[in-house]
Amino acid sequence: MYVDRSTNGRVRLRWVTGQAALVLLGVAFYFGVRGYTEASRAEAVDHAHDLVALEARLGIDVEHDLQSLAAPSDTVETLANWIYIWGHWPVIIATMVWLGWRHRRQFLRLRDAMLVSGALGMVVFVSYPVAPPRLADARMVDTVTERSEAYRILQPPAFVNQYAALPSLHSGWDLLVGISIVAAASTLALKVVGFAMPVLMGIAVVATANHYVIDVVAGVALVLVGYAAALALERRRDGRHRSPG
Repeated sequence: MYVDRSTNGRVRLRWVTGQAALVLLGVAFYFGVRGYTEASRAEAVDHAHDLVALEARLGIDVEHDLQSLAAPSDTVETLANWIYIWGHWPVIIATMVWLGWRHRRQFLRLRDAMLVSGALGMVVFVSYPVAPPRLADARMVDTVTERSEAYRILQPPAFVNQYAALPSLHSGWDLLVGISIVAAASTLALKVVGFAMPVLMGIAVVATANHYVIDVVAGVALVLVGYAAALALERRRDGRHRSPG
């Protein structure tokens, strides 16, 4: 049977374009709310100190130790900065384009998980603002700002809420992307990338003084809720497709 591949390609392109517009709308809304709901510095710093006290009780207050391991080496510090900057939005965009074109099921799952977890994250940002270590602890160095201008391009200051450290969606969304890559990849190399990404990002966000360990834990927990919701939506779509008529 003859198949018009050019028609199939146009249909796929329209679908990917429509999905990209939806995702961009969600991202714009996310950054708009995140940027225009910035709380007071004093409140955010107080909350940060509360989290540090909780980490001390749990024995996971390793932020200073982790940054002190990276600081003596320009190479390690630069690598942490690059992971933080280039391992987030550029990787998310590239992965979503690939999934949208080649693996629609995984794309929809990732899209839904990001939208749900992003909405939940905004509630936390508004209700419980937290300053990152770089703003709440004079001993921590903001390595990203001091060593790079790229982050100001990828995430303009007007859309940045300085006191939205909890939860770390940098870590959480990279976990979602990693899960999606592992699920869709057909090669071992890509699967390794999917497994490594969230681990490296979790280390980088702490080493660069942008998040506390507990922010990473909260980010992971939040996106897993989003992922569960995405799976539920996926089952609902499957049920509709199987329904007669």
